[in-house]
Amino acid sequence: MTQQHVFDKFLRADKLPHMWCPGCGNGIVINSLIRAVEKTGIDQNKIVVVAGIGCSSRANGYLDFCGLHTNHGRAIAYATGVKMHDPDLKVIVVTGDGDCTAIGGNHFIHACRRNIDITTVVFNNDNYGMTGGQYSPTTPTGAKTKTTVYGNIDDPFDICKLAETAGASFVARSTVYHAPLLTNLIAQAILHKGCAVVEAVSTCPTLFGRLNKKGDAAEMLINLQKESIPLAQAAKMSEEELTGKLVIGKFVENKDRKEYTERYKELMAKAKGVI
Repeated sequence: MTQQHVFDKFLRADKLPHMWCPGCGNGIVINSLIRAVEKTGIDQNKIVVVAGIGCSSRANGYLDFCGLHTNHGRAIAYATGVKMHDPDLKVIVVTGDGDCTAIGGNHFIHACRRNIDITTVVFNNDNYGMTGGQYSPTTPTGAKTKTTVYGNIDDPFDICKLAETAGASFVARSTVYHAPLLTNLIAQAILHKGCAVVEAVSTCPTLFGRLNKKGDAAEMLINLQKESIPLAQAAKMSEEELTGKLVIGKFVENKDRKEYTERYKELMAKAKGVI
């Protein structure tokens, strides 16, 4: 019997080819996501993928899981509803830097605060790619976008620090250059009991790359490799040495903090006089 390939198992072939630009890093993130799911061994029918609006969120249409394609910025709110309704489901949110940390920022920080068992994979390509390349909360200072043609004057969010500060019990980052690491981190995040956030640093060569003269898709990948520093190595470096570098790895893994739906279940049992 021929073994089914992971792509055939988890992708909707009838929805292909995808709509992403040539060289877009989103395909690599999806590759890592489905391989991560395969590594966990979780039943495909016990997974719900929730997406918002944006290039990254179109991934939901290509993935063969139960899913919701929701309003802009509201993916985590819908995901919270799914998880509260059936805590036995594994809920994964696919979202972008704008969808998650701009219009969806409030939902993001409160999911982290509650420590609800949702895995959020944030595709971070430093701009709103689908709607024309506007700047987002992660656009680097000085970078050009369609709405910052003279350079961005805002300081960007560090998604991982934001998640950690808000209370997420699993926080990690990798890049589309470091695909095997990204796969492993997403797998760990899915298996983690609590709010898990994985920042997937992606590339947008068509809009962000062109405006900032970062070269083609291959050059942008090579730059990610040059800029990235593993967490263990970064711990030995000074703040000055880390300037302009991207630290990758697992920043938080707290297995002791109780998960939100479990706390709610205990509350309901207490209210009914069971305990």
